[in-house]
Order: sequence, then C-alpha cells, then structure tokens
Amino acid sequence: MASAFGHFGRRSIQFTGFRRILHYDPCNIVQRSTSEIRSFHLNRNVDASIPVAMPALSPTMTEGTIVKWHKKEGDPISPGDMLCDIQTDKAVITFDIEEEGILAKILKAENSKNVKIGSMIAVMVEEGEDWQNAEIPESSESSSEASTSSEPSSAPSAGEPTARIRMSPAARKMMEEYNISSPQTVPATGPHGMVNKGDVLKYIQTQHLTKIDLRKAAQVPPSPQKSTPTTPSTPTSSPVTRVPPSITVSPEGGYQDIETTNMRRVIAKRLTESKTMIPHSYVSIECKVDAAMKLRKKFIASGTKISMNDIIVKAAGYSLQRVQKVNSHWSGDSIQIQPTVDISVAVATDSGLITPIVRNAAELSLSQISSTTKALAVKARDGKLQPQEFQGGSFTISNLGMFGIGEFSAIINPPQTAVLAVGTSVLKPSAEGKPCSYLTVKMSYDSRAIDETEASQFLEKFQQVMENPSLLMV
Repeated sequence: MASAFGHFGRRSIQFTGFRRILHYDPCNIVQRSTSEIRSFHLNRNVDASIPVAMPALSPTMTEGTIVKWHKKEGDPISPGDMLCDIQTDKAVITFDIEEEGILAKILKAENSKNVKIGSMIAVMVEEGEDWQNAEIPESSESSSEASTSSEPSSAPSAGEPTARIRMSPAARKMMEEYNISSPQTVPATGPHGMVNKGDVLKYIQTQHLTKIDLRKAAQVPPSPQKSTPTTPSTPTSSPVTRVPPSITVSPEGGYQDIETTNMRRVIAKRLTESKTMIPHSYVSIECKVDAAMKLRKKFIASGTKISMNDIIVKAAGYSLQRVQKVNSHWSGDSIQIQPTVDISVAVATDSGLITPIVRNAAELSLSQISSTTKALAVKARDGKLQPQEFQGGSFTISNLGMFGIGEFSAIINPPQTAVLAVGTSVLKPSAEGKPCSYLTVKMSYDSRAIDETEASQFLEKFQQVMENPSLLMV
C-alpha cells in the first residue's frame, strides 16, 4: 500500500478529491488511484499546453497580420527563437518567443489578417509531451466567436434582413438598388465580417442581377424573386435617394473598394486626432543654400555621398539643441523637454508613411547621418523596421523637395510638438542681383507648448546654419 502512495503522491496535489479517497478501504484506494492517475494524465495534457497569443508589438497596435511562420509544427523552440513575422500598423516585425518547448499547433496560418491582440495564434507543449495530440485551450475569444457565428443560423425575422449583418452604407444602398433581400447570401470580405461595396458588386456580377428603378418598384407589390429587366420587385428596405449618374456602378464595372491596411487605418486615426486636438500654428522662412550645396559636392568628391536632406537633418539637430523648447513632447497638461535630439524622418512606403528615427542626430556627423537614414529607409520600405527604430522621436522632418514641391504644411506627429516641412530649392536673384538657390521650410508647431518667439528663434538658427554650413563641422 505504501508503494501505491509513493507512486502518485507527488502528483495528487494537482487534482481535487484525493483527500476523500483516504476514507475508503485499501482496495478502493488502489482502485481509485488508478483512475485518478489516468485522470491526472488527461488533465496534464491540457495543463501542459502553452497558448501563444498575438503580441502587441507597437503602442498603437490593435490587430495584426501573420506574414510568415519561421517554425513548423513539431519544431523545438528555445527562448529567443524567431517564431513568426507579424505585420503591425507600422511595419513587419519578427516575433521572438521567450518560451521553451515544442510548437504543437499553428492556429493562424500565413496571411491571416485582422488577428486581434491576445487571440491565440499557436499552441506549444513542453519537451517530451505528445505534441501531435496537444489540446487547444479554450479562450474567451473562441467562445465569443462561437456565439457570434451561431447567431446567423437562426432565420432573420421578416422586415429585418440586415439586423445581424454588418455592412457599409454604400453596400446597403447597392443591395437596395439591385433588390438583394438576403444579405447573408453575399460573401463578406471586409474587416470583422463586414459586407463592403466590393462584395456586393462581385455578387451582382456572379448572379447577373440588373438594377431596378426604385420609383417604379415602389408601386409594385413586393416579390421575393430576383429582379429582372421586365419584372422588378420592391426592395425590403425603404427606398433612398438614388446615386447620381456620375457615380453609379454597373455590374460590368465601375469604382472599386480598396481595403485599407492596418498602417493606413492608424495613420488616418492619428492624423485626424492631431489635426482636431492640436492647435496648429505655422511659420516659414527662406534659406539661401548655395553654401550647403557646395559642401555636399565636396563630400561627394571625397567619396562620401551625402544628400541635402542629410544636411537638413544635421541643421535641425543643431537648432534643436539651441532652442530646446521645440525638442519636446506634449503630455497631458505639461511640456516634456526631451534629453536627446531624435529626429523622425518621413519615408513613403507602399503601405503608407512611416517615420524611422535618427537617434542623437545632433551628435552625429553628416556621413553618419547619411548612412543611418539610408539604412532606415531601406528597412522601412521592406517592412523590417524594429519597434525601437520608429517609436518615439522628438521632432519630425518631412521633405517633398525631390517631388518638386515648393512649399507645404505638415501635420504634427503627437506627442511631438513640431514638424518641419521642406520643399525644393529654386533659383532667385539675391539682393546683389546674382541668382542663388533658395529653400523654403515651414514649421507646424503646437501652440500649447511653443509660442511664436520660440518658433521664430528655431527657424532663425536653422537659416543661419544652412547658409553657413561650416558651423556643422565644429
């Protein structure tokens, strides 16, 4: 009997009811112990499963896309291993796992979109466990999805065909115009199962539906049949104003819905908040940049390629050191002067605009700034920026000079308090009548944190160093 206790005594604390066994006779103890041990092993498979959740890889990330799995089911995993690549709202970031074990099941395949933070993407087990039969732990998300998915199975009540289906206003209008009375029949590809305009258009084309005249249909009794050119039927919803002919969509073609990326949605949200919540003020200045152009040519002749943008970044860093109020964040009701000059440089990518950061820009040489910005731009366009390479920053520069833009206004990137918009250089006659190259820069600043005097002082320093770039060499 002692051997029976010695066999499972250490594991018995993992399940309830063991103390009740001690009240039975020895035969029952041994008999019950076998079932309890068997029950323990079954439960252990569940307990040994390690859920892997979608991580939050940026402060503004709410969901992500699984781009690529670096491990496959059955592969051993060690802390620090690359598990998968995840596209966030900013970039494609590699998810490094900190657990140790075996990847048992991949729950979200590659190209899985709109995976919310905290939802399970995989399951691991400890080494030595049967990974092929690993149990998938239940989560609150799975139960909520199950309840949501079960709702459409019940037949919708008459007069409420769209009560349980999410759809865009444009999709709803098109369904009325083509007399689609059952939105459940339209495959939804929008975010969170929403039926968008493109889904309806594709359904119209596959079903060869014809647009009805809502004014005539209002005089005809309702019919559940599909609309035809000769026998139009009334839509289930009340008629609305018709789309003007200039934007009417025909089944043969027309405008197209383009689903926005996570990055584009976050950009739209942040820019809207910035423009509506931050009191933008503007100040601009012209800089004569002939000396800066000569300096650039000297660097190139010596074998070091630098751009005008590199000189602008260095000049901005020089000016931010001297007018520190501009190198700040707005936090609640206070101004936080940043200890280092970290300049965000706007880079256009296929997914949207991203601002990788040149850290300690004021302390770097022109050649160091050049190599840093080039490397960051390549990583940004390839979607390989790490979070620390684009999160933060104390000041932003947006340069559209390469597109021939003479002057423009930029929107502040919160929590920063200023952004510098740089145009292209143009030839103008100087005071002496000699043609010179002039560059116009306009600074947008948060008037809660920076006043007109400080903004003017910053641009004065910037103009001074752009027109006398030898100051940058000191």
